Amino acid sequence: MDLNLKDKVVMITGSTGGVGEAVTRAFAAEGCKLAISSTKQEKLDALLAHLDIKPENLLTFVVDVSKEDQIKNMVEKTVEHFGSLDVQVNNAGYEGLSLPVDMQTVENMMNVYNVNVFGPLYGMKYALAQMKKQKSGAIVNITSQGSVTGAATMSAYVSSKHAAHGIAKCAALEVAELGIHINCIGPGPIDTPMMTKLEHQALGENVSKEEAMKIFAAAYPDKRYCKPEEVAELALFLASEKSSHITGSLVTMDGGQAALGR
Repeated sequence: MDLNLKDKVVMITGSTGGVGEAVTRAFAAEGCKLAISSTKQEKLDALLAHLDIKPENLLTFVVDVSKEDQIKNMVEKTVEHFGSLDVQVNNAGYEGLSLPVDMQTVENMMNVYNVNVFGPLYGMKYALAQMKKQKSGAIVNITSQGSVTGAATMSAYVSSKHAAHGIAKCAALEVAELGIHINCIGPGPIDTPMMTKLEHQALGENVSKEEAMKIFAAAYPDKRYCKPEEVAELALFLASEKSSHITGSLVTMDGGQAALGR
């Protein structure tokens, strides 16, 4: 299927993480013009060494998504350079510490919220200012299955993803008549370095990857983790006009768990 994404201007935060790298590669393969960010230049350099994209079609930024002025600058510089902003993918995320509620701290909550809630909020705020002028655009927020479920000891992360989903739903209603669509992707466990951190927090540093995957994937009917490339493929579709009648939605990638009704 031709998604008609060639030459579209796409902004992606958290481009050097497991999902971010897959998303960046997928949009590059579609012939998009990219503005990508990471928290460190060396991470960007490592990605660029293996990214198939013309130099004139790429902008890079070192960005802390919890800083509103840095997100504002990224959006403004992207529009200044490319002339538009057609797609924004808010992907940057942080898992925080796994703590039971009676041991939860404001510090941990805010560390998570600053990235997972305020990051996409700032992204949508400045992207929508431009997309309203264009009367077109798509925003894809990489949230989590945790946007609609709970998980013991994960109150900071899960509640942050609930909040990000809620903000996206509100924003989608505000701009639906302008031809702008906003959606969230909610994967369960993904085979990424972030998931490895969560495995070690829950099961200890000595657990093998194979053992951890069996334990965490046991709750999913297909008995496996989601792949970063699967998230990227869905992001392409939700970024395209082929999905323009889908807005304010969370598309879960849970291997059938929701169908269990529990």
